[in-house]
Amino acid sequence: MSSNLNTLPRSGSIRRSTSSALSRLGVSAALGGVLLATVSLVNAVAATEVAAGNEAAVAALVAWSFGVATAALATTKLGVAIVLWGIVGRIRARVETMTSVLPRLINPSQESVPAGGTHVRTPFGPADVTRHPPTELAIHRASRLLWAPMLGMGAMAVYAGLVLSVIQSSTVATDATAARALGAWVQGIQFLGEGMLLGGISFLLGTILAGLRGGGAEVQAHLERPVHTLQMPLTAKLFIGLMALGVIVEMAQFGLYAYASTLAGDPSFAILATWLGPLREFGLGLLLSGIVLALATIARVLGFQFHRVTGLIGRPASNEVTS
Repeated sequence: MSSNLNTLPRSGSIRRSTSSALSRLGVSAALGGVLLATVSLVNAVAATEVAAGNEAAVAALVAWSFGVATAALATTKLGVAIVLWGIVGRIRARVETMTSVLPRLINPSQESVPAGGTHVRTPFGPADVTRHPPTELAIHRASRLLWAPMLGMGAMAVYAGLVLSVIQSSTVATDATAARALGAWVQGIQFLGEGMLLGGISFLLGTILAGLRGGGAEVQAHLERPVHTLQMPLTAKLFIGLMALGVIVEMAQFGLYAYASTLAGDPSFAILATWLGPLREFGLGLLLSGIVLALATIARVLGFQFHRVTGLIGRPASNEVTS
């Protein structure tokens, strides 16, 4: 067995039953997020009922409703992350199955590769051809190491902000300036957490890409065939850039909200609050766009691997050109 087995994600040893359990847990977390969102919606309806007679009560309800709604989004994101964690284990099972089944299906081949390696053009982009599995990419190593800490810190930040929103709601009637300062902290902390959660999901997708790349190379090496590895497509490069930029924007908005909290009694507070909201959403948009590109990359890699497997079972595709 190729030494590349050890480079697959540690969670790759998850059994099929555990993967199914993680999927169920992820769905439950998503439903929990919907429940929290429903609580926030009911609270908003309640706020409209008391709006005419008690503005302080409305402000208090709105304060903690914001915290609950943001926590609902975070809980749903955790559900997504848990399901993706289960998929990582499925990839390990897929590699093991293909390693045991493909030797009985492949046709004899005269495939060879020069000692220095070569390249081929495929319908899914250029691919490297080597004698041995390629070394793991730095982004894949970083993804395996960082997805869990990012998710953990993101969840803690969002739920800490939820607690602060409850404290804020209790100060609205007694100290408006303190309430505005706490509101700035709530928004900065919670959206930093949201950004970190999306960053953790991005790193989980990077871990899935690492498993696909390493597992595909492992299977080919086990079959004693030249190892075809898809070169990093443009979508993957853009994914990395958007993920990094999105996390930076979310860290910046946190720092600016912290600064805004010191201006709670100043008219400039309203000016800062006006554009800090769109800024934090812009950061989340960058992260979500990166996730879309990561999913597109996964689709391309899966297509490439199917193309390679069909080439091993039957005749190599005629449109595959060596360079």
